Amino acid sequence: MTRSTAPERPAAPSRGGMTSTATPERPETAPRVPSQTAIALRGLWRSIVGGLRNAVRLSGQALGRVFGFAAPVTSVISPLGWIVLAGAVVAFALSRVFGWIEFGFVGATLAAALLVAVAFVFGRANFSVHIELNPHRVVAGERALGRMLVTNIAAKPSIPSRMELPVGGAVAEFVVPVLAPGAEHDELFAVPTHRRAVIVAGPAITVRGDQLGLLRRTVKWTDEVELFVHPVTARLAPSASGLVRDLEGEVTKTITNDDISFHALRSYEPGDALRNVHWRTSARTGQLMVRQFEETRRSQLTIVHTTDRDAYASEDEFELAISITASIGVQVVRDGTRMSIVSERMPLSTATPTSLLDDTSRLVETSGDHANLRDFARDATKRLPPPSVVMIVGGSQVPLADFRAAETVFGLDTQTIGFRAEFGAASRIAKVSGLTVVTIGAIGDLPRVMRRVRP
Repeated sequence: MTRSTAPERPAAPSRGGMTSTATPERPETAPRVPSQTAIALRGLWRSIVGGLRNAVRLSGQALGRVFGFAAPVTSVISPLGWIVLAGAVVAFALSRVFGWIEFGFVGATLAAALLVAVAFVFGRANFSVHIELNPHRVVAGERALGRMLVTNIAAKPSIPSRMELPVGGAVAEFVVPVLAPGAEHDELFAVPTHRRAVIVAGPAITVRGDQLGLLRRTVKWTDEVELFVHPVTARLAPSASGLVRDLEGEVTKTITNDDISFHALRSYEPGDALRNVHWRTSARTGQLMVRQFEETRRSQLTIVHTTDRDAYASEDEFELAISITASIGVQVVRDGTRMSIVSERMPLSTATPTSLLDDTSRLVETSGDHANLRDFARDATKRLPPPSVVMIVGGSQVPLADFRAAETVFGLDTQTIGFRAEFGAASRIAKVSGLTVVTIGAIGDLPRVMRRVRP
């Protein structure tokens, strides 16, 4: 068979006598007209979705109003009471559907227990309750006592009541007997203070309910009262034997145009203050000469205290590090030196020794806030005044290389000392590439070691 071929189309001559091959033009496609059915379906879908959203929103608002209206009743039912109520409903349903009389008796018993418990939540008392802690601030290990005074301020005798008082992580329960009008009843309780913490006592509440705990109605009578358990501190010598010095008037190597320590003369430049012109030298040399000064400053101490859990081998080591920071900080505040103390979650107040110790009582272990000690030191101190002395406090799990890396965050004229809390170890001082690292094994060793520190 022979294949037939279409006759070739002659090429049109182009300008200049050259020929070019012509390409056929594609016909233009007409714009697609949207279907009216699709438009109607999309509009219907939007209407349905909008209606469902409005229905859900209105249903949520209605349920919120219903629950808000029923809150005084539903709040009385304890979790155990909800379980008993659900069990009664399920038992009645099984008895109705399957005709099991036994489940009917079970449902009736559970429902009767709830009905009997209702009688125990009625009653009203009018008390004046006062909570006091003595003292409000103690050192870890010292004894602290609390007192709760209940006064019947009603015009008729009160009925016996059960009162609960949360103290730290525990709850103390007291029974308030029948009180005549104006009569008082007080209860004494001990507050555990063996660990540094902020212990919250209160609020005191009266509890009415049945012995099974199905229903429970509470009335709050007081606010919370805080007891600060301060860390154990060591008394240091004033100014830590020269470590934190008052540098008022001490000359630095920084040259400035306005200070009190004269350094040299230089030629006048536009913008220099005329009060710094040295007129005698200017008259002798024939050109204006101005004074230069060496900068003087007061010391600025910055304590960088890491609370990262990975930096400490034990909880005792964490507490020892806080005692180190608190001991140094309290003495520096007493000396009147400017100081800033930072941790991962909060800066510590340095206004007074008491406020500083209160903030150290709030410190807790953290995890994952920063990748390493250097990042923490950089982020925590970037908004603080340039320090003249930096103390970095951590645990035995902080490598010495991390102390060296954190030192690079600060200027060359900044003195840096690292403190490692290593519970039970021998206290010592070491030099690591010019960095002073102080290891403290017990807080009682801190005064002796600080006298030997020479940055």
